[in-house]
Amino acid sequence: MSEGLAGAWRAVSAGDVPATVRHLRGAAADAPVDELARVVERLATAVRLDDLAGAARRLADDPETPQTQYDFGYACIEHDLPFLAIPPLQRALRAVPDERAVRSELAVAYEAEHRHGEVVAILEERDDTLEPWPYRYLLVFNAIMAGDLARARHYFDRLPEPEGGAWQPALARVRRMLDRAELAGRLGPLDDRDLRGWHFVLTGGVLGTLSPYGFGAGMTGRWAYLQDTHAQCLLGLRRLRLVLAATGRSPRSVSLLPDRSSRILGLAAAELLGLPAEPFAADGPETVVVAYDLRDADEESLAALHERVPGQLLYEHATCWTSPPAVAADVSTLLHQVVVAPWGERMRRVDGDLVTEPADGRPAEEIAAEILRAGAEPEPGDGETPADPDEVLTGFAAGVAGRWLTGPRDRSRSPGPVRSSRFR
Repeated sequence: MSEGLAGAWRAVSAGDVPATVRHLRGAAADAPVDELARVVERLATAVRLDDLAGAARRLADDPETPQTQYDFGYACIEHDLPFLAIPPLQRALRAVPDERAVRSELAVAYEAEHRHGEVVAILEERDDTLEPWPYRYLLVFNAIMAGDLARARHYFDRLPEPEGGAWQPALARVRRMLDRAELAGRLGPLDDRDLRGWHFVLTGGVLGTLSPYGFGAGMTGRWAYLQDTHAQCLLGLRRLRLVLAATGRSPRSVSLLPDRSSRILGLAAAELLGLPAEPFAADGPETVVVAYDLRDADEESLAALHERVPGQLLYEHATCWTSPPAVAADVSTLLHQVVVAPWGERMRRVDGDLVTEPADGRPAEEIAAEILRAGAEPEPGDGETPADPDEVLTGFAAGVAGRWLTGPRDRSRSPGPVRSSRFR
């Protein structure tokens, strides 16, 4: 048995579900399918996923039959374990290459794992026999996400208008993405290190800063773990002000979302921009809606923010790139995996020991005032991140202004062509 599966067995025997999944992720690609299925059966039984446990048991008993391979893969995808679905679905597709359901499920699993180039490859193999909707659309979308814009445009030009309205939003989305890519490609390299360019292509948003740490060591401008500071918040607000000026936007107010972190930041933004602060209203025009982290927003606000109100701009300070919120901000200060707000409960080292500092319970107005008193110079970092002075940001914002703030605020679940290291 492989070491990865041995580790998964030890973890599942100890009842440690997260550790089991971590070991399985590392072992799934190379493990014998029947052995993999036995571990998954034990895991699924422990967490009472009866359908997955049954599919795993059948695969373990009969690992060479495409139907059992497909059933297991389908169950894994249904339970948000697409990496486990890929090996048996690959085997099934080799055995029955003309079986559309198998090809479709494997494409779903690859896409969920952000393996967009492999989606393109398996769909291209049968492009002449697959329906345009959804399959050629998926070719276009995944080619964009893989950074292969020439291939994406090739298939987009062959994509017919969908019958009925169900696929119209998808068509409009890839059209907007390709239009944004054409524009961003004139302003930068749009390669696998151009984080700001690809962030705009995928979400339509402008990224205010790049992480100054670990750019060349796998982060490419994103943060993994960040203990945020008042200074970083002020830097983000000042860069928001630069973007507004560069794009000719003059909002009349700042809208405050109800969560505490957003209220703190919104009050600071209103003071910095010289605008009145008011509670968020779904139909409020000519306003900047300020969020610290949109994952803290209530569902009603998020639903309202998906569709755009004329003159409304959505600003988010800390945007999670591994588990993005339901809507994409028009301006984001930074991209993170884990963030601790400056006023949240924090860890720090005292005499060699880690201690927990309690959250800052002062009124929002006092903390907002402290943000405005902070210094706002970017951290020097480790010297590997490309220079990102104000002029670079404002030049980019001015250059994309014509395609900015258009269409719904669709999030991107994938990091796209610019990859970053992440915790599992």
